[in-house]
Amino acid sequence: MNVTGNINAITPGVATATSRRSDELKTEDFLRLLTEQLKAQDPFAPQDNTQMVAQMAQMSASSGIADINATLSHISAQLADQSAILASLTKET
Repeated sequence: MNVTGNINAITPGVATATSRRSDELKTEDFLRLLTEQLKAQDPFAPQDNTQMVAQMAQMSASSGIADINATLSHISAQLADQSAILASLTKET
């Protein structure tokens, strides 16, 4: 799935960052999409508030999961380093 293409299709005047993976959405991308949705919204028939809150909650949850993933990767690297040190100490005895 090419998310960047989808973002550009929805918001053609908005450039996306090229330094990250093309299938990765960030909070800035979400807020940009939300802003574009609000600009295109009919003021006499606004979007349902529950849908908007659900989208914001989903973005918050995915951001939290990304933070947990980064923390677990850091812990995993530390455990690998400690295992290597333990293995080298075990070989010396």
